[in-house]
Amino acid sequence: MMPFPSLTDLPTHLRQPAVRDLAWALLSPPLLADSPWPQRHPLRASSWSQQPEKLADWLMSLDADSHALQQWLSQHSVRRLGLYYERLWQFALHAAPDVEVLAANLPIRLHGHTLGELDMLLRDAEGVHHLELAIKLYLGQPHCSGADPAHWLGPGSHDRLDIKLAHLGQHQLPLSSRTEALQRLAELDIQRPQAALWLAGYLFRPWRQAYAAPHGENPAHLRGRWLHRADWAHFAMQHPGHWQALPRQAWLAPARIEQEQLWTCEQYTHWLAALPNDANAQLLVHLIEDPQQHCWREAERVFLVNDQWPAQATE
Repeated sequence: MMPFPSLTDLPTHLRQPAVRDLAWALLSPPLLADSPWPQRHPLRASSWSQQPEKLADWLMSLDADSHALQQWLSQHSVRRLGLYYERLWQFALHAAPDVEVLAANLPIRLHGHTLGELDMLLRDAEGVHHLELAIKLYLGQPHCSGADPAHWLGPGSHDRLDIKLAHLGQHQLPLSSRTEALQRLAELDIQRPQAALWLAGYLFRPWRQAYAAPHGENPAHLRGRWLHRADWAHFAMQHPGHWQALPRQAWLAPARIEQEQLWTCEQYTHWLAALPNDANAQLLVHLIEDPQQHCWREAERVFLVNDQWPAQATE
């Protein structure tokens, strides 16, 4: 399923945040190994999959000069994590050998009403493809087993894994085979595409509870833990070290914090004290020093949620 097993550690060698996120998007494992719908890595048929060292060289060159990537990202607002993830993929697919991007975020309309968008349409050696790309971070609900995808909520508790999968499988993937979509694709001289999804992200388990993974999970999926604000003092005592909050736009690739960006103990204490009791979920990372790279690296990530979470859980 993953065409680049030899490049797993490459993001840790990159300095530019956007380039690390780009590498993470291309190289991170999917959340699911078994899905009712086709899954396809967007670069599966690229020659990069046969020569991963060329992908590594491309990413390293971008790390040395990220102007092209920064310019690409600046063309559209990417404040939402999902849109940022899509833009990273679009940049890579435009650059990938043996891949032709036919359209991105293509709206499908009926009588002026938008039925939805096709995330990505591309052509490669295996044909024409409609790909739906998604990045999700889900927290396992307390007092559940975790085995049911319905047990996994987004940090704001307004999203749920089973609902997302149903939307992908029942709406987004079939959209490209609807009559309205086929007519639009014909106008662009695009033949009937093969639809597939690529869902990446992290699963966060309750810190004090034995918790299963959802049915169909990829055993290699990325993971973390979560806890309520009231439990933080106890947790921090059991897990001492340097903890720092990450802004939302830094939630993709494992954190690399330069020495000058490292919080002092006073900064951390002030941040925690100023955090409102009803604050949205905050992503904290445990950092360990890397003397060779003169930086601090993420060793673990933890979501800190307010004590009412998930009071607004989606039914």
